[in-house]
Amino acid sequence: MIARCLVPVRALLAVLCLLWLPGCEKAARNMYEQPKYRPLVASTLWQDGASARPLEPGVVARSAGALSAASSGRMAELAPPQWTAGDAPRDAGEPGKDGALQPLPTQVSMEFLRRGRERYDIYCAPCHSVSGDGDGMVVRRGFPAPASFHIAAMRSATDARLFDAITRGYGVMYPFADRIDPQDRWAIVAYVRALQRSQHASIEDVPQDQRRELSAGAP
Repeated sequence: MIARCLVPVRALLAVLCLLWLPGCEKAARNMYEQPKYRPLVASTLWQDGASARPLEPGVVARSAGALSAASSGRMAELAPPQWTAGDAPRDAGEPGKDGALQPLPTQVSMEFLRRGRERYDIYCAPCHSVSGDGDGMVVRRGFPAPASFHIAAMRSATDARLFDAITRGYGVMYPFADRIDPQDRWAIVAYVRALQRSQHASIEDVPQDQRRELSAGAP
């Protein structure tokens, strides 16, 4: 008896499901086809009568202007870099008070290197690895491997070239100018040089008073 009663109930549920399906499709389409303004259409919502609104302060357009026509979105593909005083490469110098180019300070302190290591470990090590060989944790999970800092081409690259890569990005590497200020970018460059030297140093690079310690510890 109960089984006979269940048959009409199941049939009724099936009919209701069929009736609800068009409603689900309409709800789904409403999600994708929401009301919107077409370009340059007037609107009464704002006092100026325009539907297109100005960008908020600080917004960076990713697909507009000169960058949209450049390979990888890099301005360097279109024109030589226009350096500001804070972003000027070490090799080029920065304008002095008299307008002449003055070299940037080249003295590197341990505090500066520690700062560079801290920033490097945060922003660079996930791809470049802590040793700079290009086998970071992100790479091990499928991201394209960057070149090792220890190959000849990277060791011969100028400080300005490394600074430019951090600033503007290179290949699949995103630009970091919005996350790392110029002084910290230089600190990272200095630390990369320290990494390179750690793998290619000779006994002549060691101060004379410390060579005996190294010789005493040698097998």
